[in-house]
Amino acid sequence: MEAVLHPVNQNDSTDDDFISHAISLLSQQIWYWGQDIRRKQGNLLVEFGFQRVKPPADAEIEDSVYTLNLSENRSIILRGFGVYYRDNDLGAIFLPRYEFIPGYTTNLTLEQPLWTYDELPELYFPTETEWESYTTLLTDLVNWIRDYEHKVIQEQGIDYRISTLTEWDNGERKVTSPEKVVAEWEKVGCIISKMQYVDFE
Repeated sequence: MEAVLHPVNQNDSTDDDFISHAISLLSQQIWYWGQDIRRKQGNLLVEFGFQRVKPPADAEIEDSVYTLNLSENRSIILRGFGVYYRDNDLGAIFLPRYEFIPGYTTNLTLEQPLWTYDELPELYFPTETEWESYTTLLTDLVNWIRDYEHKVIQEQGIDYRISTLTEWDNGERKVTSPEKVVAEWEKVGCIISKMQYVDFE
């Protein structure tokens, strides 16, 4: 039995368009975070409260792990290959950079600071009884991303955000203009909140 993300009142073609757009939006967002880390005036993620964990000196990994505790029960981890979001009451999801169907788990233990994908607990598509927790996690994560972008533009200005796209916009990638990113994340969140659980034999 297979389950899929299925927007309400949309056909397969529209589903594909939504997933494709969401993947492009997420990949661009992860690029944004990388540029925010390298900001000339200082690391913006750290300024916004993220904890930076540097890789061990003897590790082949070069990129740091960035973790933010949103509350006593909720936290987020940003990686170049995706985003991990945990709520102690609901479980956790990992949203891969080049997919938009996150894996779900009720195992909230991370043995390492998430240096690689292999250090995630076993992920799976949720059962019908887990569906509400799963979509709540994904909606909350998307809304957090939306709010993050709004904060960046409010505090750093739209010109800063435009400047971070200079190298990303190579004429081949699908690019969402910085002026529209917040609204696009809002749309994605609205669609996710209405998604239905569907089984196929």
